[in-house]
Amino acid sequence: MSPSDLQIKKAYYRKVRQSNYAASLRLEGFPSTPQDGERRLPTRETLLEQYRNKES
Repeated sequence: MSPSDLQIKKAYYRKVRQSNYAASLRLEGFPSTPQDGERRLPTRETLLEQYRNKES
């Protein structure tokens, strides 16, 4: 597999992941907009740091 194929697959996965996130919000009844599927999600490390700071 060439590096460009891998990059194409990664980009497709990111796009689908964002779309699924927006659809999940709508299905759960949260108010959402089409832009919710476009915004960047926080990284796992960022979320862990936020929750660790709240506990202190």
